[in-house]
Amino acid sequence: MMKFSYLNLRTTDAAWNLAAEQYVFDALPNDRSYLMLWQNKNAVIVGKYQNTAVEINAEYVKAHKIQVVRRLSGGGAVYHDLGNLNYSFITDASGSGKIDFQGFCQPVIRILRSFGVPAELNGRNDMTVNGKKFSGNAQYIRKGRVLHHGTILFDSDLEAVGHALHVDAEKLQNKGVASVRSRVTNLRPWFGEEIGLDAFRKALLAEFQRETPGDPYLFTETDRQAIDEIRRQRYACWDWNYGRSPAGSMEKKRRIEGCGTVTASLSVDRGRIQTLSFSGDFFSTLEPDALAEHLIGAKLNEEGLDQALAEWDPGLYLRGMTREKLLRLLLY
Repeated sequence: MMKFSYLNLRTTDAAWNLAAEQYVFDALPNDRSYLMLWQNKNAVIVGKYQNTAVEINAEYVKAHKIQVVRRLSGGGAVYHDLGNLNYSFITDASGSGKIDFQGFCQPVIRILRSFGVPAELNGRNDMTVNGKKFSGNAQYIRKGRVLHHGTILFDSDLEAVGHALHVDAEKLQNKGVASVRSRVTNLRPWFGEEIGLDAFRKALLAEFQRETPGDPYLFTETDRQAIDEIRRQRYACWDWNYGRSPAGSMEKKRRIEGCGTVTASLSVDRGRIQTLSFSGDFFSTLEPDALAEHLIGAKLNEEGLDQALAEWDPGLYLRGMTREKLLRLLLY
């Protein structure tokens, strides 16, 4: 039987935790299986094949200082906060080499049922209780190893879940994978007020260890330095979290004081504007098409747009438009 090691992480930085997960997958000995338990402070974790700009409510994310990080696996975007517990299994892939959620979700379901929670696997990758989703799961397979990770909503801010992942009707046309918006629920009501998430986490880990005995693994200083480097080069980078996005199109429409109603129709690939046009009931001194053409190729973030507009006055092309108002239109 393959040996088991447990990692009970206490860091809450999403970029670092995802870097740690990749490090365990890539660098630690593959003569054993690993289970990681970890939490992130407020963060949106987008799937590998998703268009980040399409998936998030950028205005809400910025206002609430929510991290946005892309993971290695596919699937839909999820919201994390300190009321959510994440788990990761890293082990040998099945003989078929195909994605299989059931084998990894069943231990979690079995443990939750031992606590009196009627959990079940529902659909392709969700765990539910009474028909409401409390866990989304995803997998990444490479070189005969599989990374399976999932969320457990225990006491999360469910209102924030809806706001951070809100997708406006104008954003529906995209080539990325759209996140499934499901009714969600916390598990806290099933455990009573006297049991908080930390107690639940300890109980869950104890049950895992009872079912599959193993040893704890603590990161060495060498491990931590390597994880810091992975974080710096990938998970803390705009090029990975936004620039990696597949092509997608969207419309941004806003009533702007002193300008009128302006609609920006744009397509984005790898985080950069590919096409852009403006329409609305505004007035202009110069043709808006010239401004739109100038912004093609710019990064769709504040830094990229600021740089592109350094010598340009948007008010000449859209009367009453300022640089700040244009950034707000295009980004939020």
